[in-house]
Amino acid sequence: MISIIGIGTGASKIASNFTSVSNYEVYQLNDKVEKNTETEFRIDSYSTPEEYENNIPDLSSFFADIRTRVQVFVVGSTMSSNYVLGILEQIRDKEIDLFYIQPDVELLSDVPRILEGLTFGVLQEYARSGAFRTMTLLSNLNLEKVLGDLPIKTYYEELNKSVFSTIHHMNYFEFSDPEIGQVSKPSEINRIRTIALLNMKDLEEKWLFDLDPAREMCYYMCINSEKLATEGGLHKRLVDILKKKPKNAFRKISYAIYETEHADFGFTLAHTNVVQEKKVLDNE
Repeated sequence: MISIIGIGTGASKIASNFTSVSNYEVYQLNDKVEKNTETEFRIDSYSTPEEYENNIPDLSSFFADIRTRVQVFVVGSTMSSNYVLGILEQIRDKEIDLFYIQPDVELLSDVPRILEGLTFGVLQEYARSGAFRTMTLLSNLNLEKVLGDLPIKTYYEELNKSVFSTIHHMNYFEFSDPEIGQVSKPSEINRIRTIALLNMKDLEEKWLFDLDPAREMCYYMCINSEKLATEGGLHKRLVDILKKKPKNAFRKISYAIYETEHADFGFTLAHTNVVQEKKVLDNE
């Protein structure tokens, strides 16, 4: 069982998708909550970051039954992101995987732009220090490119569903045994990461954030069960493609192949120890 936490309205909408799967306990914290419940908590809105920092809520009762493994979702540039460190401090004894969704920073106004840059950089430094098990970076712009043309009315709904589906499958693979291969456990220092969806014909990656540089690449490939049973040479073909991927002493590759009753799909996890804040600064 994994506890899912969404901090802020946007992150809570992502977290709510996990309620469809019984393996998750979902907690939502935002200013739209009318009455506190066991899984929903109202966090107030203020005008300045200082007001947020001075009004961190006591969540000891709300998080009393939270699981050891926790996945926290945060959307950059939102004022509620000022709550993040104060909230995470209250669950510091848990195994925290932080998921940071970066908005389109180019069109942000001054205050959200500055807030996004600070939050983005500070949370990565916390991840590097070992405060989080991992920090996964996802970009709305990259998600949009991967998903293609989206209607305005369902724009964020489709992005949120995509994030949920990707993270859910990532969790599934982590607790499942592969048919062949073994994904290497990343080095302790490589706590910053991102995800790519795979084209299963040529294993081309469609990155959900442009991570630079990637130190470790872990390929998770899910192949239809009939194909696994009947297609000779499939393993060699996939491994040959992976062998052609760029790698060196500082860039390692591992893989695992899993079975599915559905169509083939897969993704890649790229890990690094390098803070990605330069990407924000370059756009300023």
